[in-house]
Amino acid sequence: MTARTYTSHVIVRWSDMDIFKHVNHARMVTLLEEARIDSLLSAGPEIAHLFETSVVAGIEVRYRTPLKHSDSPLAVTMWIEKLRAVDVTLRYEVRSAHAAPDSKPAVTAITQLAFADPDAGTLRRLSADERAALSAWTTED
Repeated sequence: MTARTYTSHVIVRWSDMDIFKHVNHARMVTLLEEARIDSLLSAGPEIAHLFETSVVAGIEVRYRTPLKHSDSPLAVTMWIEKLRAVDVTLRYEVRSAHAAPDSKPAVTAITQLAFADPDAGTLRRLSADERAALSAWTTED
C-alpha cells in the first residue's frame, strides 16, 4: 500500500539559524510542528479535530545534510507510519526548496502523537471511525 503523503512548505527564518549558519535543532523541531499543523488543517476538519487533544509522546530528528537559510522554503513531506490504539507515529522527510522531490532528504524525523482525554487526564483509544479516517494516511496494510 502506498501512503497518502502531504508536503508542506515552511519558511526558514533568520532567527532559525545557529552560529554555523545551519538550522538550529530546536528550531527544526518547531519547523516540523508548523508543517504538521499545516498538514492536519489541510486534511479536513475530521482529521484536524482528532489532533486537538494530541500530545507529543516522542520525537526523533536525524540530520543527513545541513540546511541553511538559502534552502528556504523547506519541503516537508509527511505521512502516518504507524497507527495504534492510542497513538500515531508521523514520519517526515525534509528537503531544500532547491532539491528534487525524489532526492535524499536532508533531515528525517518521526513524531509519536498520543491522543488524550483532557478531562480524565489519561490517554484515550481511537474509535473505529477515527482509525478509518486516519488509515488513508498510513503505510500499514
